[in-house]
Amino acid sequence: MTLPEHPERTPRREDRDSGPREPGESAGTDQDISRPVASQPTVAQLAGDYAAKAGLHRSSNGNIDVLKSAGGIQGIAESILPGLVFLIAFTIDRENLSLAVIASVAVAAAFTVARLVQRKPLTQALAGFIGVGLSAWLATSTGKAENFYVLGFFTNIGYILAMSISVAVRWPIAGLLFGFIRNEGLDWRKDPKRVKAYGIGTWVIVSVLVLRLVVQVPLYFMGEEGLAALATTRLLMGAPLYILGVWIAWLLTRPAPVLADADAEAETE
Repeated sequence: MTLPEHPERTPRREDRDSGPREPGESAGTDQDISRPVASQPTVAQLAGDYAAKAGLHRSSNGNIDVLKSAGGIQGIAESILPGLVFLIAFTIDRENLSLAVIASVAVAAAFTVARLVQRKPLTQALAGFIGVGLSAWLATSTGKAENFYVLGFFTNIGYILAMSISVAVRWPIAGLLFGFIRNEGLDWRKDPKRVKAYGIGTWVIVSVLVLRLVVQVPLYFMGEEGLAALATTRLLMGAPLYILGVWIAWLLTRPAPVLADADAEAETE
């Protein structure tokens, strides 16, 4: 039997795919690629997530809600009361450091349980509880009541270094946080003036942290004689001073207002 000169052959997959395709159909695949594909988060989204996790909140008029960003009344109480209870208990009985430590840890634990009952985010309460626990361990393990406050020094130093580096590399922390609240995203990085403004805002917050160290470290080295003053300044220079610093940084980094006359003139050109 003679074979045909040009035998018919079964169309290969490549041949089938070379013909006209419907929109959304891809060569070499029977699947529709029109389905959404998960994409990697952008830098702007990461900045927004960071700001949200940092606890920053917008008020109804679009400004920063400083009180809410500081954790609200409950959050401020969580940051102040454990240290205050420690000071009061130790002042009452200086020979019983363990009692002061247990009292402060109990207060921190109570706040954590309260958040569980209220079904609120535990991040701040857990961070505070762990911090109080470490501070209590430092005080009891060394037998020095002033060491209850030493952990805060290292925390401040860490924030100072991180914020200083952010300004040096032109990614100021204030820009990442406030830019999210102002719906600027990362567009502010395209404007040198905005980068400079957010750098200044970051330095304002850094100055608050530096001021804490300048005032409190000498009191720490005074030992028990400076304990009352150290605890008092820790309370005053904690949430209240932080709120003031953030608010000043917010005001200093406000975008320049766009004048209506300038807009009208630009439209006529």
